[in-house]
Amino acid sequence: MNRTVATGATALVVAVALSGCSLLGGSDGALPAPSVPPTASRTPAPTATATEDPDAAHIEASATPRAPTPVATEAAVPDPVLTPIPAGTVLTEGDVASPKGSIHFHYRVVADGDDTFTAQYTGVTSSLPVPIGVGFFERERQVGDGLTYPGVGDAVLGGPTPAPVSKDVPLDGSGVDPSGLVTLVVSSAADAGQTDLPIEIAGGKVLAVAPVRWSVPQRQTNVHPVDGGARSNAAGPVTATTASGAPRSYTVARDDLIGDVAARFGISVKALVWLNDDVQVFGGDQYLYEGTTLNLDPLAR
Repeated sequence: MNRTVATGATALVVAVALSGCSLLGGSDGALPAPSVPPTASRTPAPTATATEDPDAAHIEASATPRAPTPVATEAAVPDPVLTPIPAGTVLTEGDVASPKGSIHFHYRVVADGDDTFTAQYTGVTSSLPVPIGVGFFERERQVGDGLTYPGVGDAVLGGPTPAPVSKDVPLDGSGVDPSGLVTLVVSSAADAGQTDLPIEIAGGKVLAVAPVRWSVPQRQTNVHPVDGGARSNAAGPVTATTASGAPRSYTVARDDLIGDVAARFGISVKALVWLNDDVQVFGGDQYLYEGTTLNLDPLAR
């Protein structure tokens, strides 16, 4: 027997709820919507079923639900930047003369505005019976030395020269900061197989040298590697540092992963690849080649 008797409006609410009709009004002429939402005691919160997402149910039940934190992606990382030196900026210049006065010219290096540079040679004269070549070197050379390498930005200026010669040469191979090139070397560009020349002007012999003093403007970058210490999958050694003590190069250890190496130095994978245009990654897991040296200095790209 039913011991509860519903009366008045309460009975109508129960009846409507059981019949499935809307309380918001409709063709059945039901009661208008309540002005305040029903309390928890009147309308219990729905219980998540087995097919519902339990995380969604938890968020709905929370008094202050929060949206989930988005997964971090490399796409959200700012692109690495190194501000270029303005085009036309003179980085170094000077005069060159051989010890006996056979060779004279003026040189200067200017920025092209896109992280490249051009060496400009003007007023080149040489009375030697061989063509002369020029190149920049990272260490000092002496007149009379024999060269096995022509230097950075090497070029033949000609000779002997009955009239002064001028020539512009791209300083290829200097990187974005050429200030590590400390000596300009003039050498004999005679054919190495030519045997009828005095030894002091034979092919590859240094004929003149000039110290190079650079004035490179400050560059701005958003890539600042800091060594966080060896760790799993980034256990190789830092093999060089900059003058300020920042890591400059790193040697890849066995099982290193590019993401872990980037994290060790506090930079993104995008930045690490930008610092190393020729970086090679092995397989989908991005293992690096053991023994590879990675550059970490934006100015040495």
